Amino acid sequence: MEPTAPASDMEKRLGELLEPVVRSEGLVLVELSWRRERGGQVLRLCVDRPQGGVSLIECTELSRQVSDLLDVEEPIEVPYSLEVSSPGLNRKLKDPREFDLFAGRPARLVVSPPEGGTQVVQGVLKGTMGQDVLIEVKGKVKALPVAQVAKAKLDLDF
Repeated sequence: MEPTAPASDMEKRLGELLEPVVRSEGLVLVELSWRRERGGQVLRLCVDRPQGGVSLIECTELSRQVSDLLDVEEPIEVPYSLEVSSPGLNRKLKDPREFDLFAGRPARLVVSPPEGGTQVVQGVLKGTMGQDVLIEVKGKVKALPVAQVAKAKLDLDF
């Protein structure tokens, strides 16, 4: 699993500006994107709560706070749309740091060992230690090299 692609300068600036607002609501900024789309520029924030999900009301309130801050600070000089959402219940984990963020949550990992093949490991995330992701399977904690994790997602069906 590779870390997410480097953010653009604008994404970095916006992340630094908006992260404190997100944290003040007890949320984590999982993803921020600044993209040009057919209708113009779009700023997307994906937020989550490590201990559980985020409601539509919370997304709406955070959107208002973010919009107010952006109106005051004016880091964006072009018209844009703002979208605030949660990643959903069975979200994919895109960055190795998320193994720590979502420790205690059920997950499904697809592991590709160097000797070939794939293995599906389902259990409860316990975080990371060094270059390994820790996952509890049937009461025992397994350490799997992050580099061998081909896919990972939270799994509420577990």
